[in-house]
Amino acid sequence: MQKLTSKQNDILETIREYIEQHKKNPTSYKVHKVLEAKGSGDSLKSIMQVVEALEKKEIIKRDEDKKIYVIENESYANLKNIFSIPVYGLASCGEALAYAEDNVDGFLQISKALFRGTDSAQLFAVKALGDSMDKENIGDGDYAIFEKYDYTSGKNLEGKIVVAVINGMATIKRYKKVSDEIIGLFPHSTNTFHQPIFIHKTDSILVAGVFKKVLPVKYVSL
Repeated sequence: MQKLTSKQNDILETIREYIEQHKKNPTSYKVHKVLEAKGSGDSLKSIMQVVEALEKKEIIKRDEDKKIYVIENESYANLKNIFSIPVYGLASCGEALAYAEDNVDGFLQISKALFRGTDSAQLFAVKALGDSMDKENIGDGDYAIFEKYDYTSGKNLEGKIVVAVINGMATIKRYKKVSDEIIGLFPHSTNTFHQPIFIHKTDSILVAGVFKKVLPVKYVSL
């Protein structure tokens, strides 16, 4: 395991975030400007020295235009890049099962690289049951990761996969507004047995979170 200095780690994370946000690779000069905008007092020369050090460690590489690319090196790991998210009980992809919002069944350890641009404090997991969302690659036993939904944000839920809590029961479905009065929670399954759930706007329903990613159970030690 290669250890990085605090400055090396900060610059590596800046490079990763820039690539994720802008979908292109920065030069050392661009990294310097990004850090400068954040209030860093490091000089361009200092940034370039750190970039060269990261390159020697084979954590990054540069092309002929001096653009920086991150190398996914299995020999490198940094525990500062790992965070924990709570697992809140079970959520069914078929019939809704009991769901205790305040009942934490454990924590998943996850790399920040999997959720760049997302506040880790807003993430939580539920373990999916059933096959009614298997066309979305959410299978029985998989960990489905959600971002907490804030009703005051005004974000549109139309067409999004959500975990909805109905009278204390939770289910994972795709949210669609059927009419001014009716909300539909739709499965997306290879199993034709599964049918939508239709909710009146006055019914007790809480959208606890919006789907972000699935972590397949085959990759998880049970």
